[in-house]
Amino acid sequence: PRQSRRRKSLAIAYEAGQGDGAEPRRARWEPRDWREQLERIREMRRSRDAPVDDMGVQKCYDSNAPPQVMRYQVLLALMLSSQTKDQVTSAAMLRLRQRGLTVDSVLQMDDDTLGQIIYPVGFWRNKVKYIKQTTAILKQKYGGDIPSTVEELVQLPGVGPKMAHLAMHIAWDSVAGIAVDTHVHRISNRLKWVKKETKYPEETRVALEEWLPRDLWKEINWLLVGFGQQTCLPVNPRCSQCLNQDICPAAKRL
Repeated sequence: PRQSRRRKSLAIAYEAGQGDGAEPRRARWEPRDWREQLERIREMRRSRDAPVDDMGVQKCYDSNAPPQVMRYQVLLALMLSSQTKDQVTSAAMLRLRQRGLTVDSVLQMDDDTLGQIIYPVGFWRNKVKYIKQTTAILKQKYGGDIPSTVEELVQLPGVGPKMAHLAMHIAWDSVAGIAVDTHVHRISNRLKWVKKETKYPEETRVALEEWLPRDLWKEINWLLVGFGQQTCLPVNPRCSQCLNQDICPAAKRL
């Protein structure tokens, strides 16, 4: 009898697992085949020859500038990049830098001149207004630097969540969240990396951050943007050239 009681207590302790009445942890949701899909995307991006690799925001600032100036240039490049191809953003940033791109130089520039320099970036008239407003705030409130939190960055005119997270990544070398643009949003839905379909990039960001390991948050934007520029195109994606063709939920439909 003594032996049977001991067996029973051992069995109960084993089944509880957590001890002290704690509830068993639920398994975290993960997309099917995501690790293999990610590794294949890494393979397709290994040559680093997409537009984002040569002309993305991380290539648009003067790396020899003082840190504060560099961070300002990163933010400006992000503001210009919205709904604009990397090639156009890169060219506009080069023209701005040739005139000495600092908080003070932009504040001293009239709107017409700024517009002529950044044209033909998308919505350039609105961006002239936002750049001037944001630059004035940076001068007055932050001593010419940019904010170091996502919460403060998104309060700046013309700065959205994607830009804020990328600014944290590139300018501050800090990962506060996943930067989700149209490429990341589109591909995450095609691969079913979200529990249910999302309509907006911010929804996708929240959905990805629920399961994607944090050490991948910084890499995922760069990987998927280049993949979206070269292979997983918005219209007529090149599924026949994609290494994930056999394990992509969208491959047969598209």
